[in-house]
Amino acid sequence: MFDSLEAFRQHCRAFLAREAVPFIADWERDGCVSRTFWLRAGEAGLLGLGEDPRWGGGQQPDFHYAAVLTDELIRADMTAPVVIAHNDVIASYISQLGSEEQKQRWLPGLLRGELIAAIAVTEPQGGSDAAALTTAAVREGDHYVVNGQKAFITNGVQADLVLTAVRTSAADRGQGISLLVIERHHDGFSRSAPLEKLGWHASDTANLTFQQCRVPCGNLLGKENLGNLYFMGGMPRERLSIATVAVSTAERLLAHTLEYVKQRRAFGQSVGSFQSNRFRLAELDTEVKIARIYLNDAIASFNARALSVTDAARVKLWTTELQWKVADACLQLHGGSGYLRHGLVGKTWVNSRVQTLYGGTSEVMKELISKSMGL
Repeated sequence: MFDSLEAFRQHCRAFLAREAVPFIADWERDGCVSRTFWLRAGEAGLLGLGEDPRWGGGQQPDFHYAAVLTDELIRADMTAPVVIAHNDVIASYISQLGSEEQKQRWLPGLLRGELIAAIAVTEPQGGSDAAALTTAAVREGDHYVVNGQKAFITNGVQADLVLTAVRTSAADRGQGISLLVIERHHDGFSRSAPLEKLGWHASDTANLTFQQCRVPCGNLLGKENLGNLYFMGGMPRERLSIATVAVSTAERLLAHTLEYVKQRRAFGQSVGSFQSNRFRLAELDTEVKIARIYLNDAIASFNARALSVTDAARVKLWTTELQWKVADACLQLHGGSGYLRHGLVGKTWVNSRVQTLYGGTSEVMKELISKSMGL
């Protein structure tokens, strides 16, 4: 669809300037991005970038295109997680694991923005440990009966399709997990009111409840009891997406702060000219540039299908911790103006905090990495 990444970048920038920027304040007030935006994004070819054109996809499997979209979402001050979660569900799961019938049933609507997707793994009593989940699905004839709860689900309020991790067997730890696509209309499926989060206010987030929820067996994605294996395959993309948000955000914050400290004056000189601030900014500039190189290397590995779960954990850990470090330093350099709720720095500071939590906390990333070291 696009001749180059730069052409795609300009397309994204123009689209977001027209279809997102004028409405962001309203979306943040309402707690969700409007359905109209999803339809417009589908028309613009921004959903399911790598998918087959026969479903309405852009056939751009190179993750650099997804990264450019993320860059532009951050530049536009758009709530990035909602779009990323939707696209990651399409690319990592439905496209990879779905049967021909399932793809025909779901992909056109997802790519047109008529359907919104979410992924539900986290539960009230447990987060990153997918192997220990308790939401259960028991087969009864041609349906699964699902009981359990999911917590903090992005797109949870508006989602039409929820890729849900369920336990289908009492097998040993790490086994017996399956993936069911639970649809909005299924009896026994309910969701909470939007959760009031510290940041990402236009990202609709909810807790989900399944009470004797009947789901057709035809909504099983892949094979029964192999869900944990599928997560291992899908996790690198999810964590790479989070890392992309981290690097894009750190770059934007640093550029914004550099302009500010050159203009803001204290004791007869610019704030940025004080040695402690100059040295701090020089360190951050170096680290952010290293992070972009690291991210690009991870994208190249992902495109070559060589990005391991452990390497994805490493890039997620490094970039999200750096994002938080940059956000905190930039707020400090802005002084009181950085603490304003609707200012770029204050708002981004709050949004940045969750980056080391979702997609696996930094502590979980360190556990994965240390195990790979034989520790």
